[in-house]
Amino acid sequence: MDIRQIRYFVAVAEERNIGRAAKRLFISQPPLTRQIQQLEDELQVKLFERTAKGVELTSAGLLFLNESRNILSLIEQAKERTKRAGKGQLGRLDVAIFGSGILNTIPDILKRFKTAYPGVNIVLHQMSKAEQIEALRQKRISVGFNRLLAPLPDIDSTMILQDKLMVAVRDDHPLATKPLINLKELDNEPIVVFPKGARPNFVDLVSRVFQEAGVTMNITQTVVDAVTSIALVSRGFGFCLIPSSASVLQLPGVKYIPLGGLPDNATVDLSCIYLKDDHSPLLSAFLAVVHEYKSQLNHHA
Repeated sequence: MDIRQIRYFVAVAEERNIGRAAKRLFISQPPLTRQIQQLEDELQVKLFERTAKGVELTSAGLLFLNESRNILSLIEQAKERTKRAGKGQLGRLDVAIFGSGILNTIPDILKRFKTAYPGVNIVLHQMSKAEQIEALRQKRISVGFNRLLAPLPDIDSTMILQDKLMVAVRDDHPLATKPLINLKELDNEPIVVFPKGARPNFVDLVSRVFQEAGVTMNITQTVVDAVTSIALVSRGFGFCLIPSSASVLQLPGVKYIPLGGLPDNATVDLSCIYLKDDHSPLLSAFLAVVHEYKSQLNHHA
């Protein structure tokens, strides 16, 4: 039995006449009759009763008609799903995220992609930069989001935005009343820094900014991410510098103030990272959404 025989059977069953079915299928009657006979021989059951006007389904034929329609429907679905998968419209996309990145931009991009490709299952993984790089190389994820990625021969990146630096301080700190804090005003003030992990990272950027300005860093705590750092600020452990996108996190007792006296390159990127040799339609579709999002950000900047 093959798909052609099933299609022939359905045509005869629906037309109730070999001649009309043959015209519908654009074949002559003899080969159509032979295919139906071969199908009956294989199933060892009569599918049709021959009548003066044509054919009528037997009870077995009626059951087989329902099954045949289901089979043909599944085949069409399989073809359609395969085509959609080939265009990046179906499948599973494993995405790595990190601490403060999930507070703002990343959810916006993921929502846009999910709206455009509802058939794709997005699976999120919380990973450090080093873990993301390893997972990409092992193909356990297709894409990651991170900051300050050093050049790597096998991994490419698309920078989505560059965040300015802000200061997170307790609202009862003397500096909290100022509309703008100059970097030199933070000299020897207690600071919480983040993250621990692969270098270069945000700590390196903050250290460079302080060093170039001749300002002393008085580090009291080094923590894993911006969320933990801001939580410690709210409890009086000192201040911290954050990317401006992390300022959407509202905790009691914390105020975010722009930071002045910085060089032009004192910004922190948010980038999308992926394997250079990954040419999958799914990744291509996701990167298209990322580029569209980035273009709109630049347009409104």
